[in-house]
Amino acid sequence: MSGTDLTHVPHRAIITGCAMMATLMQVLDAAIANVALPYMQGSLSATQDEITWVLTSYVIAAAIMTAPVGWLAVRFGRKRLFILCLAGFTLFSMLCGAADSLTQMVMFRLGQGMCGAALVPLSQATMLDIYPFQKRAYAMAIFSSGVMLGPIMGPTLGGYLTYMYNWRYVFYVNLPFGILAIAGLALFLPATEPKREMRFDWWGFAVLALGVGALQMMLDRGQLLDWFSSAEIITYAVLAALGFYLFVVHMLTARRPFLDPAVFRDRNFIASVSMGFFVSMVMLATSALLAPYLQDLANYPVFDAGIALAPRGFGTMGAMFFASWLSARADSRKIMAVGLTILGFALHQMSRWTPDVTELQTMLTLVMQGFAIGLIFNPMTVVAFVTLPARLRGDGTALQALGRNMGQAIGISVTTFTLERSAQAMHADMAARITPFDRLLQGAGAVTRFLDPAGAHGAALLNAIIDRQAQIIAYNNDFYAMTFIVIPPLLLLLLLRRPQTIAPAE
Repeated sequence: MSGTDLTHVPHRAIITGCAMMATLMQVLDAAIANVALPYMQGSLSATQDEITWVLTSYVIAAAIMTAPVGWLAVRFGRKRLFILCLAGFTLFSMLCGAADSLTQMVMFRLGQGMCGAALVPLSQATMLDIYPFQKRAYAMAIFSSGVMLGPIMGPTLGGYLTYMYNWRYVFYVNLPFGILAIAGLALFLPATEPKREMRFDWWGFAVLALGVGALQMMLDRGQLLDWFSSAEIITYAVLAALGFYLFVVHMLTARRPFLDPAVFRDRNFIASVSMGFFVSMVMLATSALLAPYLQDLANYPVFDAGIALAPRGFGTMGAMFFASWLSARADSRKIMAVGLTILGFALHQMSRWTPDVTELQTMLTLVMQGFAIGLIFNPMTVVAFVTLPARLRGDGTALQALGRNMGQAIGISVTTFTLERSAQAMHADMAARITPFDRLLQGAGAVTRFLDPAGAHGAALLNAIIDRQAQIIAYNNDFYAMTFIVIPPLLLLLLLRRPQTIAPAE
């Protein structure tokens, strides 16, 4: 972000609290609106397809605006940009809560996403700057806890606010935290000198925005439009490939690209960002799969499902601080290897679940998964920036956030797609074996009469039973497939080197 030494800054605890509030606001808002969508749909007179733009507009705007955060922070000063983005995010949150039409809501969510994109990278870069090297693992434990807490708290908090008050309070809740964070940063965060002579690389930003935006649109609408059987999805795929290709060519040939190519030459950083991409695929996808699994197949009430999912977050937070303590005493690569192994084992255990899995077993497995994610993310975040020069931290934190977001988006899209296709295949396979000539369906028993496939009632009951079994197998297949996602990060550990020196503050 800058080469200014801020490790002896006073009021570090207050700055940390304000940065964490900003992080939580942004991460929470990406998940909190999901629960309120059905209520928004009625209030805004939107169709099922139209209301999804409330989520899509936010995600696309945030994804596009994440990459230039480092450049903007250097050009305008980190403190000024931080406060401006936080104020904009809070203002657009209030406007979202007051929206009277779908058009207004989508426009305000675009503004919210554009302002919110900078909050996580700026918070991370600020904490890397204000904590000395020896305390960086502890700082990243605090930061990562906020990032992990958002997806866990979001659905629960969103459901509570919507049920007790109104869906509009899902957005209004940001106001007090936004004001507190802005006041704290304005009073206590040291300012850095803006570099007004810098010029923005509009062409580089345009082609990267094209690639990121088209990829996000493809992932968001692919399942709805049956993927590559749709001309729209093929168009998005072509535009995404073209945008990323042009960005790479431009970055390697331009005199002053807005992303410094030097950031891609740090082996530790690139390996860590790649690991984060794969782990993020698992992290959010399991949350997206578990909620409907517990409610629809295991028949958990909404509140009980939330209680069953909560321990994963506690496991993650506990592991974050344990890993920060352990990093000073052990090789970070070994800590991450243990975390990845535990994560693979937990996912394999989940692939053997049936709907009668006990709540205790569910919670223990999720605590194990959360603990594994904490062991991975804390040292991975620290290692990523140990050898990266301080002047590249802004670009580094932005790229890390972008990689994490892309991993989450791809993970949810792929697992949702494979879940639906696997359920259809299993349903067709099992249904093909059920005929009126099956011996189990011949006889005079009550069960036989109820399940007679020749009658409308029996056929419907049989279809419901087959559909349920197909769903169970499809979920198991998804969890089993996710087990293998830990293999690429394990291989990437071989590329990491244990640094002997701290990166220069240039």
